[in-house]
This record gives sequence, structure tokens and C-alpha cells, in this order.
Amino acid sequence: MLDLKSFSKQAKKLQKLFDDIQKDLLNKRIETTSGGGMVTVVADGQQNIVEIKIDPKVVDPNDVEMLEDLIVAAVNEAKKKAQELASEELSKLTGGIKLPGMFT
Repeated sequence: MLDLKSFSKQAKKLQKLFDDIQKDLLNKRIETTSGGGMVTVVADGQQNIVEIKIDPKVVDPNDVEMLEDLIVAAVNEAKKKAQELASEELSKLTGGIKLPGMFT
């Protein structure tokens, strides 16, 4: 027979662990670059972009499109790495079992 009290206790422990991982991910930082370091993007472990640095040498009013491309490339890479970090952290909680919709 299913012990609901025990099940509820385990669910609360699991939720606490998940919440702790979420908080921890907010404090982790992933830094990526594009254009040989001309654009740097920093994201937290929850895929939030927290900082963008642009080398003044790449700011050319006649070639804004190149700068836009560099920013998009760096942001996409930062988000990808943040997602990988979140998946790694979550797999510690789930024992390697992938849960659909989590950090994707």
C-alpha cells in the first residue's frame, strides 16, 4: 500500500533540492565570446543575459550588421551553455534521468 505521508515527505525534499538548484544556478556565470573576443556575453545558469561587453574597435557605424551578428552569436552560445549547465545540475538531482521540459 502506498504510504502517502512518506510520499509527501519525499516530494517536499525533492522540491527543496530543486529550489536549491534553481537558486544556485542564478549565482553561476557562463561567459562566451564571438568575433575573436570582440563581443562578450555573460549569462547566469538560468539563461538570463546579465552582461554584454563590446570592444569599441568593433563599433563601426558603416557595418552595424556585423556587430549585430556578433551579439546574436555570443548570446546564443551563452544561452546554450547555460542550458547545458542547468541540465548537468538537474541530472545530479534526478540521477541522470531526463525530465521533459526542464530547462529546455
